[in-house]
Amino acid sequence: MDTPLREPTFLILTALAGEPMHGYGLIGEVAALSAGRVSLRPGTLYGALDRLTDAGLVEVDREEVVDGRLRRYYRLSPTGDATLTAETERLRRNVEAATARLRARVAKARPAAPRVAGGLA
Repeated sequence: MDTPLREPTFLILTALAGEPMHGYGLIGEVAALSAGRVSLRPGTLYGALDRLTDAGLVEVDREEVVDGRLRRYYRLSPTGDATLTAETERLRRNVEAATARLRARVAKARPAAPRVAGGLA
């Protein structure tokens, strides 16, 4: 999977960088990481997990039965780790470039302090 990653994919990989998680845990973690901006529905999440698994970015860590239902835990694969690292670096460089431009813009917008002729007043 090439960068740039879409935000939901980036957030799923970021959530899994911490520890293996099951689907509903991922839904909550993605919401927390995005401060509630990204809300994944189960169908969307499991479709994404299938695609990420097929792409080799995510692996099944383990399965367990809880209350009669199968709970599958996923973890970041080594390829997923490398992809997340590369995407994080790309985003960091973009943020640095934007921050530098915004600082320069603010500095240009500030009026220069008046000069006092003849030394001390």
